[in-house]
Amino acid sequence: MPSGQQTRLFEVTTKDLDGLPDSRGESVKSMLSADHGIEVQSVRVILGYQVRADISDSESESLVYDLFADPVIETGSASSRLLDQFPTSPDVAVQVGYKPGVTDNTGQAGLDGLITLFPDKSSAIVSTFRTFAFWGVPDGVSAEDLAATLHNPMIERASVADKDQCYTGSWPDLGFPEIPPATSHGPATVDLEVDDQDLMRISEQGLLALNLDEMRAIQAHYRDPSTRSARLEHGLPPDRPTDAELECLAQTWSEHCSHKIFAARIRHVDAQTGEDSVVNSLFKTHIMQPTLDIQEEVDWLLSIFHDNSGVISWNEDWSVCIKAETHNSPSALDPFGGAITGIVGVNRDILGTGLGARPIANTDVFCFGPPDYSGRIPEGLFHPSRVFRGVHSGVRSGGNESGIPTVNGAIVFDERYIGKPLVFCGTLGIMPRKLEDGRESHIKTPSPGDIVYMVGGRVGSDGIHGATFSSLELTEESPSSAVQIGDPITQKKMLDMILEARDSGLIQVITDNGAGGLSSSVGEMAELTGGADLDLGAVPLKQAGLSSWEILVSESQERMTVGVSPKDCEEFEAIASLHEVEATAVGTFTDSGAFVVRHGDTPVAHIPIDFLHDGCPQLKLESEW
Repeated sequence: MPSGQQTRLFEVTTKDLDGLPDSRGESVKSMLSADHGIEVQSVRVILGYQVRADISDSESESLVYDLFADPVIETGSASSRLLDQFPTSPDVAVQVGYKPGVTDNTGQAGLDGLITLFPDKSSAIVSTFRTFAFWGVPDGVSAEDLAATLHNPMIERASVADKDQCYTGSWPDLGFPEIPPATSHGPATVDLEVDDQDLMRISEQGLLALNLDEMRAIQAHYRDPSTRSARLEHGLPPDRPTDAELECLAQTWSEHCSHKIFAARIRHVDAQTGEDSVVNSLFKTHIMQPTLDIQEEVDWLLSIFHDNSGVISWNEDWSVCIKAETHNSPSALDPFGGAITGIVGVNRDILGTGLGARPIANTDVFCFGPPDYSGRIPEGLFHPSRVFRGVHSGVRSGGNESGIPTVNGAIVFDERYIGKPLVFCGTLGIMPRKLEDGRESHIKTPSPGDIVYMVGGRVGSDGIHGATFSSLELTEESPSSAVQIGDPITQKKMLDMILEARDSGLIQVITDNGAGGLSSSVGEMAELTGGADLDLGAVPLKQAGLSSWEILVSESQERMTVGVSPKDCEEFEAIASLHEVEATAVGTFTDSGAFVVRHGDTPVAHIPIDFLHDGCPQLKLESEW
């Protein structure tokens, strides 16, 4: 903790007035009854804010109603626990807050307000929590039972007080979510000169989601004499990949990113006739080719199959683009966080189409288990009604706080979705047909020498293995680092900044930091110029201590990667500063034929572009129908 800083506690709850119910408490009471059959007499909810800053007593008192509480309907305190002020002691009290390092959007909003009131407090940190007070708890229902219904242990902490502790004023206290110090290490190497069993062990233990054929292909690549020669020239071990290279290949080749099942070679047997046939990629034969055939006959299909979304001509002045994708696994582990990340992620796909499009509307389809389901729930998963509420709330919040309305949708209930929901999010966008400089806005125009900028949110440990995790089955060991919480307010500022830069003619190429972060965004756009050089040491971080491979593949949120001509960098950075958006130069597009990654002066990765994007063996499947 910096010198002079201390942690101050602020609490807020609804005033105890006739006709003014505690709506948050009533919602919890209804949830307990509907989902768990627990009937409590009443619930009160207290919102808590822990502010770590150099704040005087007078400044602290002013913050209660200037920042945190609405004096008309709420009461607040900066000097004592509100639990002490209730007329009767509760039977149970539960406090819930985020784990260290998890995105706390409410805390960030509180920090923004604090800095607005006190501009000299820019080094402050604000963390939030909720305290639930229960009266009339049935016999046999423990404080731990109630806590289990109120928090997600994958991303949250909980502290409880039972009836005796409440009676003596021993209230739950999570403390400040201290981020433990981390020690980063340089790129490690992975020995692939092992048998098939050990190759699969490397894939499984590393959450790489690579099959044996893919691991063998990587093994063969690092045995190639030309590969070894090129690696020696770049200061890398000649005969084995670094951890960052293996992670980059796993992300690029993941089912989530490359859709290997759709691209598979399928040997199909007709169950009735016995006819044996081969389908060489369902995607190419049944989706891509018919669309290309249509494109030859019409003039309104402007961009298909190679960008973040498809683009069609609307009229002479405007084009329309649309994108939809699933976010199932993250939503199963954290319904709110997974869903909000899904919707703001597909918003970024629209923003990253062409030279940048404006998202104007959201749509969705949700498939859950029955909300009244009374059977067994698999270990580590949530009741369908809890998933339903969390997903709906996440998509609603993501759209509303970004200023993008949800205009239609559908909900399906079926027991087959208990193990894993279907969360299908889509966004519609518009873009001018041409920019003022004459370029068509749906065509990216990168050149070797363009500067690579990372724009928006910083890189953190959340989002690591997002792509490979989404390609695996859910298990009790599913990683918490693959779960994120989107920040739509930060993304809204970034969206406005990007569109102004586009209209000023400053953007040559853009894409979002998809499920593999800089690995996917820079790695994909490097294919357009023939190479890229990325410096991980220049990347802004949420917390110190991330290793090179973690910085490379962490998805995080609210981030775009943009290519800017060197002559336009100063103006681009000025627009970012005007919108209070962080924009950092992290590399250069090249025509070297390779994706080159370093961490300052330390070589991290050297992967040929053709192997990165075309080296994955085609999946072979069999079907019978």
